[in-house]
Amino acid sequence: MGIILFIGIALVSWLVQLNLNSKFKKYSRVPLGNGMTGRDVAEQMLRENGIYDVKVVATNGILTDNYNPTNHTISLSESVYSSDSVAAAAVAAHETGHAIQHATAYAPLKMRSALVPVVSFSNQWVTWVILGGIFLMTVSQRLGFTVTLIGVGLFAMLTLFSFITLPVEIDASKRAVVWLSKAGITNSRNDAAARDALKAAAYTYVVAALGSLATLVYYLMLLFGGRRN
Repeated sequence: MGIILFIGIALVSWLVQLNLNSKFKKYSRVPLGNGMTGRDVAEQMLRENGIYDVKVVATNGILTDNYNPTNHTISLSESVYSSDSVAAAAVAAHETGHAIQHATAYAPLKMRSALVPVVSFSNQWVTWVILGGIFLMTVSQRLGFTVTLIGVGLFAMLTLFSFITLPVEIDASKRAVVWLSKAGITNSRNDAAARDALKAAAYTYVVAALGSLATLVYYLMLLFGGRRN
């Protein structure tokens, strides 16, 4: 049952990522029509929202775009920063949406930011703690169970973080599509493409959250099922 669950999660994740890559390539070939690059879109969106302390910079990689609230920087991948495509505009506006969330103290973003140190610690140690707990069960069932339970608790923090991320990402996309249309960056010919690109990106976060939850449930079933036995 567990193997089937993990294979199912991996397959769905792969299909969703494949869909995202396909949509991004497709809409990267659709020109915005006004010559604005991803950088131009981000900078105009920042100005129109009264934000002047955020830098827009280029970064290496594909779909590595992000907003860093620590140093107030929007990093756009090379295929977004200098491209005048619909995909570039959508991604740039989405990341700028995060900057606006930060500037307006959007509650889910504040909650996610507060969890970052805990999540960083959990992500670093969760595998070792769970493996250590399983090993200790061969020496002491009670001690091993306790250590493994701590490890599962660390994984639960990662799952919680995944679900808190959902409203943050969805809200950023909503801000992006509304502003792109309102500002006249997109029009009746390409607005649907921008929405479709961001929807494909949102699916990756949904699948990641559900996959993390399924894995957490599986760990708990193994832990407490084995204890009953």
